[in-house]
Amino acid sequence: MSIIGLERGKTALYEHDFAWNKEAERTIGELKSIFGNTAKEIEHVGSTAINTIKAKPIIDIAVAATDFASVLRYNTELEAHGFYYRYATDYADNNISGAIDFNATDIRRLLYACGGYYDGSNKLQTHFIHVVKTDSIEWRNYIKFRDYLNANPQAAKEYENLKIKLCCEYADNRYIYTARKHEFIARIVSKN
Repeated sequence: MSIIGLERGKTALYEHDFAWNKEAERTIGELKSIFGNTAKEIEHVGSTAINTIKAKPIIDIAVAATDFASVLRYNTELEAHGFYYRYATDYADNNISGAIDFNATDIRRLLYACGGYYDGSNKLQTHFIHVVKTDSIEWRNYIKFRDYLNANPQAAKEYENLKIKLCCEYADNRYIYTARKHEFIARIVSKN
C-alpha cells in the first residue's frame, strides 16, 4: 500500500515508493493544465524525488514562474483542485499571509499545500507546491540538490542518515526537523 501524506507537524520516514513519482507526474500535469504558460517549468523536487532514500511521504513540486501576481490570480481555480494558498515568503524569511504589495515587498516564494488538513476532511498534508521565480537561485537549488543526490549515492545516503537521526529527535516537530537539514542542503548546493 502506497503512503502519501503525514499529519501536520509530524515527521516520519518511509522507504522510497515509486508511487510518489507517479503522483508527482499526475500533480505536475494538473498544475500545467491550470497554469498554462504562466508556469515556465514544473518539477518534482525534495526527498520523494530522490529514488534511493527514505523520505516523508509528502510530494514537493517546484513551479518556476516569471510573475507571482499572475500565479495568485489562479488561487480560486487552484483551491477548487485542492491546492490551498498558504503564504508568500520574502527575502528576510518573513511569511506574508495577507495581500501582497509587490511594489513594496520582494517575494522569494509562494507556498501552496494539499491534503485533508486544508479542506477539513482529515489531518494529513500530502503535497507542497513551491512557486519561485524562473531562473532564480531558489529554482536552481531545488534542481541542483535533487540531481546531485540522484547522481551521487554516497551523498544521498549521508542525507538519509541525517534525516533518520533528525526524525528520531524531532518526530513531533517538523519545523525543527526541516531547519536542521539546512546546513547539509546549503553545503550540497554550494558545491555545484
